[in-house]
Amino acid sequence: MSLRAKKIFLLVSIILPFLLYCFYYYGMMIKNAPYKFAEFESITLNYGLGDSLINKYNSRTGNYQYLDKRDSLIKKHLKLNNDDLLYLHRKAADLGFWNFPSRIGFDSMEIGFNKAPHYLIQFKYQRKTKTVMFDAAFDGKPELKDAAQRLIKEIQSRLDEAERR
Repeated sequence: MSLRAKKIFLLVSIILPFLLYCFYYYGMMIKNAPYKFAEFESITLNYGLGDSLINKYNSRTGNYQYLDKRDSLIKKHLKLNNDDLLYLHRKAADLGFWNFPSRIGFDSMEIGFNKAPHYLIQFKYQRKTKTVMFDAAFDGKPELKDAAQRLIKEIQSRLDEAERR
């Protein structure tokens, strides 16, 4: 058998089936992913001090209300474009948002509950919804706290960018 024939045999018998299996396996994983952007409906971000989540944004309705530096309630209509929503969907996946517990932080009875900012982040899809309540005073796993803070910063930066447009 020549060297060229050995290489072709190796390619056909080992490498080609392995590549076909990889495409099949990962194709099925992507197809059956629980949170697909094709099924995406909306992002909701509510935040504020204590249990008063007065600052709110809903991407479905475009309603955005927040307190400015002079404690005046500002209400706006702000729509994120599809690129922004896709970016936030992918950023949430990168940061492991789908694996976050539903509550990150203190119980409501603990001291300091009303002093720390609280965030409610919700990604809504056709078949599933992921909601996470995050307390900024959380002192548990630093990786989890950092990931939640980075996601909040990304959402707020996209809102600020959309507001400037």
